[in-house]
Amino acid sequence: MFKPDELLEDVATLVESGLSNQMSLTVVTGGTVIIGRLAPERVWRQRVSEVLNDSDRLREFSAVFDTAPRIAGNPTHLHFHVARILQGTVGIPETGGMYRVAIADVSAWTTGGISYSDH
Repeated sequence: MFKPDELLEDVATLVESGLSNQMSLTVVTGGTVIIGRLAPERVWRQRVSEVLNDSDRLREFSAVFDTAPRIAGNPTHLHFHVARILQGTVGIPETGGMYRVAIADVSAWTTGGISYSDH
């Protein structure tokens, strides 16, 4: 039986408490490196909802993210904003993205970002 990283859960719990959205994190999940800042799920959902609502083709999906998160026990996911996937020496997308990563799928992590080239 898999036991999630308690320290990573503690970081996620502190972010979810709303006390800070300034925690930068680098994670490895499924062989992919993601770097970015963590946000509370409610803030992340609101931002995703706003982006979808601004799209003529995707507006109908906005309401799915505009609901309150179901919080019971420890957080199960990390919610990244202004995040990038590292591809070689480049971070994509260039403007940063919104990623949701299951804590159980994180195989390695570190606080802060790691260097990459924007060009």
